[in-house]
Parts: sequence; C-alpha cells; structure tokens
Amino acid sequence: MKKTTFEPDKLALTKKDILEFCDRVLEKWGKNPSKNASSILAMNVVKTSVVWTDDESLKAIWDEIISWTFELLYENALAQGKGNEANWSNVMKKIKNKK
Repeated sequence: MKKTTFEPDKLALTKKDILEFCDRVLEKWGKNPSKNASSILAMNVVKTSVVWTDDESLKAIWDEIISWTFELLYENALAQGKGNEANWSNVMKKIKNKK
C-alpha cells in the first residue's frame, strides 16, 4: 500500500476549481454591486490572472497564498486577542468552528 503524505500548503485544486470559486464570490458580491464594486473589480483581475497563468506557475503562486493565509489567520487571531484575554477563547472557538 502506497503511503501518501498530507500537505495542507500544497495546492490540490485545479485551475477550473479556482475559477469556479472566483465565480461563486462574484455571484455573491454581484447581489449588491454598488457596495462591492471595487471588490468585484479586484476579483475579476484575480480571475483573469488565473486564466492567463500556466499551471506550474499557478500551483507555485497558490501554494504560497495558501501558506500565507494560514499565517495571516493565526496573526489576525493573535491581534484580536491582545489585551482582551477574556475573549481569546471565543476567538479560538470561532477559528475552530469556521467552515
């Protein structure tokens, strides 16, 4: 039996998966286009860059984005908890339950 290793920082999604994610976000934001105009523009730029990027470069870029996201989530949670220890457990519960 071949043993596989789980690497959460490695991109397993396809270009199509990423584009579908972008479309779901655009659909959500499109429900209130005046409020989300700059975000819609930015997401369309992201989507266009995904379309034009070769698969190898896309994998390298998104591996870094995924890695940075975990780090940013952690740093953001720490920042929210500073000076407010009573709410620190609530921050950790939200992170754990976020799905």
